[in-house]
Amino acid sequence: MSGGAAQVGVTLTSAGGCELDHASAPAGPVTFTITNKDATAITEIELQSDQRILGEKENLAPGLAPVKFTATLSGGKYQLYCPGADKENVPFTVTGKAAAAASGSTATVLAEGTKGYAKFVNQNAADMVTAIGKLKAAVDKGDVAAAKKAYAGARPFYEKIESDVGGFVLPGFKPGDNAGNLDYLIDMRQSNLDPKVGWHGFHAVEKDLWQGGKITPQTKKYAKELHTNVGKLAKLVKGVTYKPEDLANGAASLLEEVQTNKIKGEEEKYSHTDLSDFASNVEGAQQAFAFLKPGLQKIDPALTARVSKQFTNVTNGLTPYRDGASLGGFKPWTAQLRKTDAAKLSKKVQALQDPLSQIAQKVATAG
Repeated sequence: MSGGAAQVGVTLTSAGGCELDHASAPAGPVTFTITNKDATAITEIELQSDQRILGEKENLAPGLAPVKFTATLSGGKYQLYCPGADKENVPFTVTGKAAAAASGSTATVLAEGTKGYAKFVNQNAADMVTAIGKLKAAVDKGDVAAAKKAYAGARPFYEKIESDVGGFVLPGFKPGDNAGNLDYLIDMRQSNLDPKVGWHGFHAVEKDLWQGGKITPQTKKYAKELHTNVGKLAKLVKGVTYKPEDLANGAASLLEEVQTNKIKGEEEKYSHTDLSDFASNVEGAQQAFAFLKPGLQKIDPALTARVSKQFTNVTNGLTPYRDGASLGGFKPWTAQLRKTDAAKLSKKVQALQDPLSQIAQKVATAG
């Protein structure tokens, strides 16, 4: 114990290992210290319980200083998810008193879930500001390689929550004016380019780095503006409250994003890091579902189990494409790979979309 928290060391190795120095800890605060010794194939780690992410660390490059996260845990079974490891799910046990089962009316349990999800959104928005700060720093230095790496590292934070942050308009602008639409200013792409407003945000930087292959004064302006705008976004989302159906509809929207943009290769036209975006959209949808799960279990246990199974199926379907040596942690989503594999992945997502689409009505009418 240190400072009242149990200590667990996690070591990532090139042998495909995600090794714990302790497989259990007592209930209460637990600090996980992660060291990537030499594992190029493992770049992230998540602490999960029933598909809900309780703590995570990303961009775990080999040789960097150890990083930590702390979570307060009740007695029960958990998993450390290490994508890219030979054994991706490592069991972890917390001894002591288990958390009380969800109680109260179904509506009350669902409302508690929305509060937890709001924290998830806020944390991702804050992490995105930090990650884009690193992108801006690399761009300001004129370091193309570092900027590409930082770009790929920042994208997941937006992709996990994009269904919740698409409606913000800056003061003084009308809703239909993309010059004040934060989603456009942060995440516009060539396929939805507004000629009156022009290039902005992530994909303006992406275009310069990959297509242009160099950093210009304009690239620096794009990166600076992006950092400013995500800072504004992070402040705005703090004031948002959610209804249960918002979580369900948002999860469905994220999967629609996968089908319409990621699988088609339209999102990351220049970097081809679409599969990282794909995985992040799925993770965001899965977290929305996980926060609804205790309430949904009371309404329709069979549907809950079906959706859980299909989320696992989609996640497992992405495993063959993981590549720690590639930016974003996945193989580049090239035209050739899309030609051979897009339909297969789309089918897996569709099998999840069908049951997921039933959730919003059920949670909206729960008593």
